[in-house]
Amino acid sequence: MESKGTDAAAQTVLFRGCEVVDGTGAPRFRADVALAGGRIAAVGADTAAGLDTDRVVDASGLVLAPGFIDMHAHSDLALLADKELLAKTSQGVTLEVLGQDGLSYAPVDDSALKQLRQQISGWHGDPEELAWDWRTVGEYLDRIDEGCAVNAVYLMPQGTLRMMCVGNDDRPATAAELDAMRRMLAEGLQQGAVGMSSGLTYTPGMYADTDELVELCRVVAEYGGYYSPHHRSYGAGALEAYEEMIRVSERSGCPLHLAHATLNFSVNTGRAPDLLQLIDDASARGVDITLDSYPYLPGATTLAALLPSWAASGGPDALVARLRDPAARERMAADLEIAGSDGCHGVAIDWSAIQISGTRHAANRALAGLSVAQAAARSGKPPAQFCFDLLLADDLGVSCLLHVGNEENVRAILRHPAHLVGSDGLLIGERPHPRAWGTFPRYLGHYVRDEGLLTLEECVAQMTGRAARRLGLSSRGRVAPGLVADVVLFDPETVADRATFEQPRRTATGIPYVLVNGEFVIDGHRRTSAAPGRALRRDAGRRP
Repeated sequence: MESKGTDAAAQTVLFRGCEVVDGTGAPRFRADVALAGGRIAAVGADTAAGLDTDRVVDASGLVLAPGFIDMHAHSDLALLADKELLAKTSQGVTLEVLGQDGLSYAPVDDSALKQLRQQISGWHGDPEELAWDWRTVGEYLDRIDEGCAVNAVYLMPQGTLRMMCVGNDDRPATAAELDAMRRMLAEGLQQGAVGMSSGLTYTPGMYADTDELVELCRVVAEYGGYYSPHHRSYGAGALEAYEEMIRVSERSGCPLHLAHATLNFSVNTGRAPDLLQLIDDASARGVDITLDSYPYLPGATTLAALLPSWAASGGPDALVARLRDPAARERMAADLEIAGSDGCHGVAIDWSAIQISGTRHAANRALAGLSVAQAAARSGKPPAQFCFDLLLADDLGVSCLLHVGNEENVRAILRHPAHLVGSDGLLIGERPHPRAWGTFPRYLGHYVRDEGLLTLEECVAQMTGRAARRLGLSSRGRVAPGLVADVVLFDPETVADRATFEQPRRTATGIPYVLVNGEFVIDGHRRTSAAPGRALRRDAGRRP
């Protein structure tokens, strides 16, 4: 798998005297590293011999590592609209995995695109400046190839497939509809997608049963891809939800990558060892399984996603109608506050733990940073009724943070050998989650240097070589001659995240150089004007 081409005009650069952490987990070593023609030309002593070097950088005191791979990114539109993408370039990310959580913008028809622009605007915004002129996966990847900040791969979104082939109703797919989804999935994989994602707490993808997921994953397996589910619960019933995904993988023969794998809410305090035992037992049975996580406690999603799934059956217009119906509002409030809605992971909602992070309309932006409980108290309304009114006023565009995580679970999971790194960062809103700007330096600074939970070599391997292996990228993810020059240089003594919940868009410190396809995107801590990123396509043929 590779892009349509790297930029052969990239500079010939020599980084002299760096500590190389090569992405394999092996001990670091001191070396000079030369880059030429967008590739790593040499690693070792006297690497400049025979090279017409354009530039020499004194890298003493810096670690040179492969560029970081964000296994769970939400830059599907930002990558097209924001050529700078400072949130990711500044923290050393050189490759993102898009199409997450079962909902994204390819493939689409006009009807599905209209719905998606409303339903997931709280994830991605709805930038008017985009032409919105793609419809297939191949056309979307072609748009990325026109130039962007970092490289990207794409997952086929299972919820979008169901939206187009089945609709928005809570019912099983017919045989004909399942065949249509399989064909559409195969077409996307042929056009370069690396696998399939699901968002099984989001409509309409959550309406798929286990058998339907197995049938789709069999297609993914035929093409050598992997399955990345946001499973049915991260709260009550979380372990059972993980078990279902493992069964899907075993039955279909499809490799499994568990997205933002954690256990949230008080019902799961201290239960990470149970999850890791499930993973270890599955691996022992031959299941090809990896997972990713972010190093923070709160989660992030849209406010509408917390509603019970029955409320969203039929699509956004049907949801809006129910939000205006007093009887439906009463039923939704009971599901949220008493029973625990499936959208809120089966746990009765604590409105004080739900923080508004962004809105579609300017009139509502002053609410950002407040919990729903605080905003409701100011309005004089009960929290559920305030929530429903805000969703109506903002055309469902409200994004939120969920303060529901457990630190001991985070610490246990990040040490697992199958662990990779994904930011799950939403880039829009007035007060977005700081993980969009700080995930990678937070691992390196807080959990490696300050807490000592991982060695630097192990953490870099999670961020690079092992992630590249999951994606099937043999030419990236390691520092070795001949591989693509996606590299990052950082100071292991000072690298740190500076993004906070109050100031979420602060750039990291200690990362002075980042190169994508051999071109500087961060040079001396400053963003250059380069946009060398490209779409990396999975080979079109089926698995041998």
